[in-house]
Amino acid sequence: MNKTKRLFVFVTALMLSANVSAINPPVKYVTLGRIETLSDNTIALIGAASSVSFGVRGDQCTVKAKSVDTYTHHNYVVIEVDGQYYSRNKVSAAGTDILVMLEPGKNHTISVYKATEASVGTVVFMGVTGKTAPVVTKAKKKIAFIGDSITCGMGNDLSEIPCGSGEWYDQHNAYYSYAPITARTLGADFVLSSVSGMGMYRNWNDDHKDEAIMPEVYENLYLNKDASKKYDFAFVTDITCIALGTNDFSDGDGKKPRTPFSEEKYVANYIDFIKTVYKHAPKTKIVLLNSPMVNGAKGELFVKCLNRIKDEVNKQPGHSPVEVFTFSDITPHGCGYHPEIEDDKAMAAQLAPFLKTLIK
Repeated sequence: MNKTKRLFVFVTALMLSANVSAINPPVKYVTLGRIETLSDNTIALIGAASSVSFGVRGDQCTVKAKSVDTYTHHNYVVIEVDGQYYSRNKVSAAGTDILVMLEPGKNHTISVYKATEASVGTVVFMGVTGKTAPVVTKAKKKIAFIGDSITCGMGNDLSEIPCGSGEWYDQHNAYYSYAPITARTLGADFVLSSVSGMGMYRNWNDDHKDEAIMPEVYENLYLNKDASKKYDFAFVTDITCIALGTNDFSDGDGKKPRTPFSEEKYVANYIDFIKTVYKHAPKTKIVLLNSPMVNGAKGELFVKCLNRIKDEVNKQPGHSPVEVFTFSDITPHGCGYHPEIEDDKAMAAQLAPFLKTLIK
């Protein structure tokens, strides 16, 4: 090979290593959560806090993403650099480039988390421009969180848009929901299966007449009624936390007719749902969580129901004991009486030590 050809090959190789994308994959992508690899090798981030991580080297990189849904609107992602929160960014339907400035001369691990939830549509990760570097991975414990708006991080981030302004999801930050904070505290990987407004036997403003409930969508990849794409449950969890009931106990909007809360329906549906969880993760340790949004007499009934469920399931052999964990002294300060980020941190500070005793 002459010098001209060698130079051409060398320059071409440099160009390939400097233009990393999902379509041209010299980079290794590590994904977590409810995601789908699309036909063009781009990655659909579906569920709240679903993520893609990759390695780069140099003083900057550019993350490319777009928002996809049945109608045109934006979504949000959070960028994490070397395990540290970097930014929360709006992602448009036309596509958004997010510049990430880095400390030069070293390898970095960048993670892109979906800050919004499945019902807000999909964030498609299109790739990244930057110089390829290996991703450092290690085996971790795995925690699944199943829940509603609290688990999604709805209404918790007031740093840019105040409550009551913008779109209903503009204050979403799933990265800072109590669930990912808890998992990060424990050094665990995690997946969130959560949808705002959903309950165990009825939803926030629907007595299971027009809308699907969590037991009906849990096995579907996109957490909706579309059963054509199933979630593969390849993420085999050590612990599964279930936080459903806030919407079952809710009075709705106060305008739409609402039947009284049915303890029997709630308990029966919950027990059946646990069977579904065990079907996909028979060795997982299940923890039932109450809600800081339900208090007073309803809060007491909530905990009573959880203990009924625990006792009934624990009569059945072949699994680890089901546990009940109750949050205490948490007053939500976010939008719509949801936890704000500091409240989420307080919730995680209570939950993490409890889970640590189980995760050993």
